[in-house]
Amino acid sequence: MFNVLADINWLSFAVALAVSIVLAGVWFAAVIAKPYLVALGRENEPAPQSDLVRNLGPLVCTLIVTLTTAVLVEALDITSTGDAVVFGLIIGIGYLSAMTFQIALNPNFPRPLYYGLLNAPYFVVSAVASSVILVVMR
Repeated sequence: MFNVLADINWLSFAVALAVSIVLAGVWFAAVIAKPYLVALGRENEPAPQSDLVRNLGPLVCTLIVTLTTAVLVEALDITSTGDAVVFGLIIGIGYLSAMTFQIALNPNFPRPLYYGLLNAPYFVVSAVASSVILVVMR
């Protein structure tokens, strides 16, 4: 069932990955940049130093999430746009957003619910967009 790597449309994967990366850039660098610092309790601190992990880590994670989505779309044989939207919502809400809140629920996040509310919309939109792209371009 999960031997589907050869069946993935790699162009659709690349497009879904690019869309998710652009969405992340817009969401985190423009839309929620200042509220994000507030959620982390760092609104009055200088930005942390940029390094390889901070720069490439989110890209690698997005690549893995997009690849996992592509595998599941193929393995589950999702072929309609409506089913792609539902699947994206299940992944975005049920896994990605839930994990965002779970990760934030530790003493290092002074405003965990606010952090989750800021991050969750990106994960839901990205999961739905990726799922739809993967199905439409299948």
